Amino acid sequence: MAIPEQVQRAEVLIEALPYIRAFQGKTLVIKYGGAAMEQADLKEQFAKDVLLLRLVGIRPVIVHGGGPQIGALMKRLGKEPEFVGGMRVTDQETVEIVEMVLVGKINKEIVGLINLHGGRAVGLSGKDASLLRARKRLHKMPDGTSADIGMVGEVEAVNPEPIRLLEESGFIPVIAPVGVGAAGETYNINADLVAGDVAAALFAEKLIHLTDVTGINGEDGRLVSTLTKREAERLIKAGVIDGGMLPKVESSLRALTGGAQKAHIIDGRVPHAILLEVLTKEGIGTEIVL
Repeated sequence: MAIPEQVQRAEVLIEALPYIRAFQGKTLVIKYGGAAMEQADLKEQFAKDVLLLRLVGIRPVIVHGGGPQIGALMKRLGKEPEFVGGMRVTDQETVEIVEMVLVGKINKEIVGLINLHGGRAVGLSGKDASLLRARKRLHKMPDGTSADIGMVGEVEAVNPEPIRLLEESGFIPVIAPVGVGAAGETYNINADLVAGDVAAALFAEKLIHLTDVTGINGEDGRLVSTLTKREAERLIKAGVIDGGMLPKVESSLRALTGGAQKAHIIDGRVPHAILLEVLTKEGIGTEIVL
């Protein structure tokens, strides 16, 4: 290896120094989903990136989804997934499948992969220590009416204590978006919205959504690097922000309103996307601020 190349590598490490110093001891909530959670090479990189953040004193908290995996198991069991306005209709049988996949399979896979690389990850569901207390969420239809789509919930309250206890002991919490109701019933909750509520409850330094797009595009089709709450609301009204991006933006705004410092929507298909966002000057994707 040529000496200039060695120096260049050292300079990359030095570039990260002020960001490591700034974020040391701070909480980053990472919504993990999409290709980053499905492609083997990206899963490996994600586990190593999260471990690196923890080792330099930053506190990552992971909230994961699992929609495609839930749909796949439902079909294997002979149950056809049904959606209303993009939301999964969740009867009692479906919520049991949701819990099996999210808590019993995906959560443990993520925990196992981080631990395989030398981390100390611990899996949680919203039922653990009443972490995610939930209530039924009625789906608003385009005509203004509300539809009951079963055991689909929204976060009523987050209990941050178990997350804080794990963080302070050097562990990496990995949270499955399954909530518990007042009578002990199980609710399936949108993982994007859970991440926003968790970030708010922890007064996180950053909420980072890993997606399968470069970020949020404006009306001209170009990536918007920084987006204010007012501008986000305008783009939603104009139909520029729609579909699967809506809950990510709603989540980001809820996090910021609740006390998180910044929110980011970045491309999880980019290798080491989290490190590029957190530990470099330019960052990637779209930053959302109040």
